Amino acid sequence: MREAVFVRRRAPAWHALEALLEDPRPDPDALADAYVRLGDDLAYAKTFYAGSATAAFLNDLSALAHARIYRNRREERGRLARFWTHEVPLAVWESRRALAASLALFLGAVFVGVVSSAGDAGFVRLILGDGYVNMSTANVEAGDPMRVYKEAREVDMVLGIAFNNVRVSFLAFAGILPVAPVPGGSLGTGWLLVANGIMVGAFAHLFAAQGVMGEWFRVVFIHGMLELSAIVVAGGAGLTMWNALLSPGTYPRLVALRRGASRGLKIIVGLVPVFLFAALLEGVVTRRTEMPLWASLVIILGSLAFVVGYFVVLPVRRGRAAHA
Repeated sequence: MREAVFVRRRAPAWHALEALLEDPRPDPDALADAYVRLGDDLAYAKTFYAGSATAAFLNDLSALAHARIYRNRREERGRLARFWTHEVPLAVWESRRALAASLALFLGAVFVGVVSSAGDAGFVRLILGDGYVNMSTANVEAGDPMRVYKEAREVDMVLGIAFNNVRVSFLAFAGILPVAPVPGGSLGTGWLLVANGIMVGAFAHLFAAQGVMGEWFRVVFIHGMLELSAIVVAGGAGLTMWNALLSPGTYPRLVALRRGASRGLKIIVGLVPVFLFAALLEGVVTRRTEMPLWASLVIILGSLAFVVGYFVVLPVRRGRAAHA
C-alpha cells in the first residue's frame, strides 16, 4: 500500500485519538482501543515506511498516548465487569465470520455423525467405544438411560468436567493436532470441531435408536446447551487467530497474528465462567433425572437465551456502537 493511501485511510483514527488525549476525562475503553490500533499502525509504518514522516508522527503520538494512559494509572472500579460486558462481546463481533464457520463445521459434523450411525450399526461403537455403548444399552434396558451421570461423586464430577472443558477450549484455540502435540493452525481447530460434532451425532443416534431421544435431550442438554455452544465459540476463537495469519490483509503476518490472537484470547477467557457453570450443571443437576420436564426446559431455554443474548445480540450492539 502506498504511504499516501495508508495515511488517508488511517488519519481519521489518529485524529480521533488526538481528540481523546485532549479530553480531560476520556472514555478509558475508547482510549485503550485507540492506543492498541495505533500500535498496529505504528508497526506497519515502521515496516513499510521506515524513517518517514508518517512513522515519526505515529511514534510521537504513541508516546503521548502511553504517557497519558500510564502516567497516573488508576485501577478503575468495574474494570472486570467491562471486560465481560464490552471487550468480550466486541471481540465476538469482530470474529463473527470465524464463529459462523465454526458453527457450520460443528453442525455439519453432527449431521455426518447421525447419518453415519444410521447407515452403519458399527459406526457408533467405533466412535464411542464398545464399553460405553454396552453400558448405555444396559442402562436403557434397566429403565434408567442417563444413569451414567449418577455414578461419580458430585464434587469429583464437577472438577473433572470443568478441567476437561477448559482444556478442550484451549486446545481448540491453539489448534492442537491429535496426532502430535503441536499447533496445527486452522486445521487443528477444525479437526477438533469435526471430531466433537461427529461424537455428538453418534451419541444422539445411540439413544434415538433405542427410543429414548426425548429423555436424552431433556437430560443432556441441561448442561449440553452451554457446553456445546462454548466449544463452538472456542473453535471460532481459534479460527480467528489462525485465519489472521493466513489472510493478514494489509498488515504484516506477525502483526495480523497478534491482533487475531488478542481477539481470540479475550473470547477464550470470557468462556471460562461458561464452562465452569456447565460443569456445575452436569455434575449437580443433570444427575437428577427425576426432575419434572418443566424444570429441565426452564434450564435449557434459559441457557439458550443466555447464549443468543451474550454471543449474538450483545456483540451486534457493541459492534454497531463501536462503528457508529
